[in-house]
Amino acid sequence: ERLIGRCTNSYDRLQRAVTLAAESKAVIILKGAYSAIITPEGNIYFNTTGNPGMATAGSGDTLTGILLALLAQGFTNEEAAKLGVWLHGKSGDLAAEDLGEVSMKAGDIIDYLPKAIKS
Repeated sequence: ERLIGRCTNSYDRLQRAVTLAAESKAVIILKGAYSAIITPEGNIYFNTTGNPGMATAGSGDTLTGILLALLAQGFTNEEAAKLGVWLHGKSGDLAAEDLGEVSMKAGDIIDYLPKAIKS
């Protein structure tokens, strides 16, 4: 909301993010039940990995670390966003399978990254 203002619904939020991506020439990730990756060209990709247990303190920081690691390896902004969001969600899914959603914490997402990368 700080960047795009208060939105009336999720469609409005998505449309404002599309406009911001185009104006700023940046790839935007909208975190949510189905996180959206939005390119400056207006392409929108929805990620289907992840679960409600990931709505915990530090989960966004974990995603940021994954994204930065991918960018440091030479992935483009768009590639890093799509792969990073998928890996983040897949790690959370694997953690939830073993630990349950209720007790998950951000560190569990990190712990399951190697397993997610292998899948």
